[in-house]
Amino acid sequence: MTDLAPAFPRGALRKAAARVDAATPADRDRAVDALRACAVLGVVLGHWLVTALVADGTALHAASPLRDMPWLAPVSWAFQTLAVFFLVGGHVATRGWASARARGESYGRWLAARLSRLFRPVLAVLGLWAVTAALLLLTGADLATVHTLVKLALSPMWFLLVFAALTAVTPLLARLHPLWPLVVVLHVDLLRFGFGAPSWLGWVNLAAGWLVPYTLGAAWTRGDLDRRRSGWILLAGGAASTAALVAWAGYPASMVGVPGAPVSNLDPPTLAAVTFGLAQCGLALLLRERLRRAMRRPVAWAAVALVNLSAMTIFLWHQTALMATTATGLLAGRLPGLHTPPDGLEWDAARLLWLPVFALALTGCWATFRSVEQRGRGRRGSRVVRAHRPQRPATTTGGARHV
Repeated sequence: MTDLAPAFPRGALRKAAARVDAATPADRDRAVDALRACAVLGVVLGHWLVTALVADGTALHAASPLRDMPWLAPVSWAFQTLAVFFLVGGHVATRGWASARARGESYGRWLAARLSRLFRPVLAVLGLWAVTAALLLLTGADLATVHTLVKLALSPMWFLLVFAALTAVTPLLARLHPLWPLVVVLHVDLLRFGFGAPSWLGWVNLAAGWLVPYTLGAAWTRGDLDRRRSGWILLAGGAASTAALVAWAGYPASMVGVPGAPVSNLDPPTLAAVTFGLAQCGLALLLRERLRRAMRRPVAWAAVALVNLSAMTIFLWHQTALMATTATGLLAGRLPGLHTPPDGLEWDAARLLWLPVFALALTGCWATFRSVEQRGRGRRGSRVVRAHRPQRPATTTGGARHV
């Protein structure tokens, strides 16, 4: 699986997909991997669509089309998929911890293995950008430009710190009801926006807000969300609550931050972002059976497996791919949709044409740095597929393995 090239003749692609399909453990819940892949790719596409680097003389500054075109807020509804990632993360972590305990594995060893896979790819990003920033400053680049580029490149890492912290306390969260962190978010927002409490209090929601989908993942593991009614309740309740908060409580319609806006739904998470995440989690749960059926197709499953094997590489390098394209494009002047202000439909149309170029640049980053992530899997190899070892149907029970 890890030796697949980006492009194949159709026949070779189908044969490779068939090998991946045969090498996948029979008891693996492929819907979980499909949801994770959708969450990662949603974040990537969302950033590429709403992040602009505007060339202003010799400097670059960040901008967003959502500032001048707020009617584009539904774009953020489709691509702000972090709640789904935390839902899957909570489910996978609690299953993995239960499996580790059953094997007699210590907490320290289990946590070290998970954090190693999470953070090993970070070292390559930090190293490259440390060198890049130093070279830019030594060659006289504008300090504000360097700050903008480094901030964009490293901004995805806030998520890793939160995810790592939740992973570390997974044994304590395995039985926690999602209502408790939701109540914390509600009270924090009441204090901030209703009673004028200091804005720094909102950072409590950085943990509490993402605890909600993470503990929903734990509830999924416990079997509390197996009935479709649970998904419908989350979807309908979350959507109605979010609509009410936006329409009558003054929360922003955009589910991502907008430069210059007084309040961001994501930085730190607000009650609206959390209720929106509940709706997303409900939809994800409702789609599980359809995704399981779709993943029976070898080509579809091979694509999802490839994204999962490279999820951290894709996540960590997608902003670098955007910036590399932007910097290279400057050699040809200020290009529409790449260096121009995102203030009209012309920019939107041009940005859509740049997406394949960003994807090509990300493919280059993936080809260069994916080996770092693969080494992070250790000797036991990938749990998504077992290369060169087709699996026979499982003869024991115990659920899908996502550890």
